Amino acid sequence: MITAIVLITADVNRIPEVAQAVAELDGVSEVYSVAGDADLIAMVRVRHHDELAKVIADNLNKVEGVTGTATHIAFQTYSKHDLEAAFSLGLE
Repeated sequence: MITAIVLITADVNRIPEVAQAVAELDGVSEVYSVAGDADLIAMVRVRHHDELAKVIADNLNKVEGVTGTATHIAFQTYSKHDLEAAFSLGLE
């Protein structure tokens, strides 16, 4: 599984509509409304690298109200459980 984190800037008057439209795209698992440089963050999960272009360039970037994106490809996934195991010394 390939995970991409897509930071999305959107027309400020259309953020909820953009979020909903992006969330409905195949390959998008979640969309978060956030504070900061981006308006939304979308989690894209696909099986093959070439599917990223279809989801992001062909579909997500064409959603009405999306004004820009920045895509970050995840190399490794860590969860709270994984981090606890990695940093645990086994001491009780």
